[in-house]
Amino acid sequence: MKMTGGTTNYGEDVGILMLDTRFPRPPGDIGNAWSFDFPVRYKTVKGAFQEMIMKHEPVPELLDPFIEAAQELEREGVRAITTSCGFLAPFQKELAAAVGIPVLASALLQAPLIHAMLPPSKKIGVFTERAVYMNERHFNGVGWSTDDIPVYVKGMKDDAVFPAVYIGDGNELDTDVLIAEMVEMTEEFMDECPDAGAILFECTNMCPFSAHVAEASDLPVFDVNTLINLFHNAANPTPFLE
Repeated sequence: MKMTGGTTNYGEDVGILMLDTRFPRPPGDIGNAWSFDFPVRYKTVKGAFQEMIMKHEPVPELLDPFIEAAQELEREGVRAITTSCGFLAPFQKELAAAVGIPVLASALLQAPLIHAMLPPSKKIGVFTERAVYMNERHFNGVGWSTDDIPVYVKGMKDDAVFPAVYIGDGNELDTDVLIAEMVEMTEEFMDECPDAGAILFECTNMCPFSAHVAEASDLPVFDVNTLINLFHNAANPTPFLE
C-alpha cells in the first residue's frame, strides 16, 4: 500500500467545532467521542458561548474564529466539518466557502431530506432548548424555508433543568432527570402536533435521548449524529466486492 503524507494524524474523517463549554457530555452527545464508531477530531472555538450563538447573527467577530478553526481542522486532515450547536445554521454558507471539504453546520440540514420522505400532510417537529431564539434565518441558513417545509418548533419549559445544565453551562447533570424532561417534552409535542411525521433535534445535547424520544413518539428521530453517520457512510462505503 502506498500513501501520501501531509498531516501529522490520520483516520479522523470528521472534525467537530466545539463551543467553549464545561458541562458534562454523556455518550450520545457530540462532545463525547464514544458516541461514534469511528475516530473524530475536536477543535474548541475559544470564547464561543451558547447564549452568544443563539442570539446573534454571524457577524465577523463571531464568524471569524469558527472559520479559523475550520481551516485548522482541514489542514489537520479531516474530510468534513460539523459543529456542536445547531444554532450555527446561519454560519453554513460562510464556513462551507472558507474550506475545501464538506461542512455540516447544523442538524437542520436534514429537513429537506426528511420532508421528502414524509407524506405531504406531515410536519417535522424541530426540538430545541429555547424556541424563542429559533427563527427563519436558521432554516434559511441551511437552504430551506418554512414556506416549503412545514415544521413545528418545540422548545423546553423555561424552568426545565435541561437548559439550566446546557445553556447555563452547569458542572453536573442527572440523566434520569433529563430523560424525564425529554419524554415529557415529547408527549406535549405529540398532543400539540397530531400531524407530526418525524422529529429533528436542532440541539446536539439532546442526542443521548434520541431513543427515549423515539419510543415516546413512535416517530423517526433525526439529530446531528444521524447527519454525521450519513456523511461517514458515504465517505467510507462498505466494500462489498473485492
